[in-house]
Amino acid sequence: MLAEFSVVPIGVGSSIGDQLAVALRIVDESGMPYKVNPMGTVVEGEWDDIMNLIKRCRDEIMKKEDRVLISITVDDRKGKPNRIEEKVASVEKRLGKALKK
Repeated sequence: MLAEFSVVPIGVGSSIGDQLAVALRIVDESGMPYKVNPMGTVVEGEWDDIMNLIKRCRDEIMKKEDRVLISITVDDRKGKPNRIEEKVASVEKRLGKALKK
C-alpha cells in the first residue's frame, strides 16, 4: 500500500518547517520506505503500520499545537511490492525518459 499524507499545523503562522521536521523525523526513524515531496510524504507499507505512523506524527505535533489538518491519499493494490519506486518507473518507461524527482 502507498499512502501520501501531509500534517499541517494550523495557527502557527506561514512557516511550518519546524513542525514538519518533527513529523519527518518520526517517518525517517520508522524504517518504512518513504519519499518526501514539497506537498507531503509518500510511505509504503501495510495499512496498520501506515495509519499508526500518521497517528504518531499527529500526536507529536499536537503536543505543542492546538490544531492540525491531516490529508491522506491511499493507493492499495494487492501483490505489487516496491511500488514507491516501481510506480514512477512504469510511467517513465511509457514516456521513454526519466522524470524530475
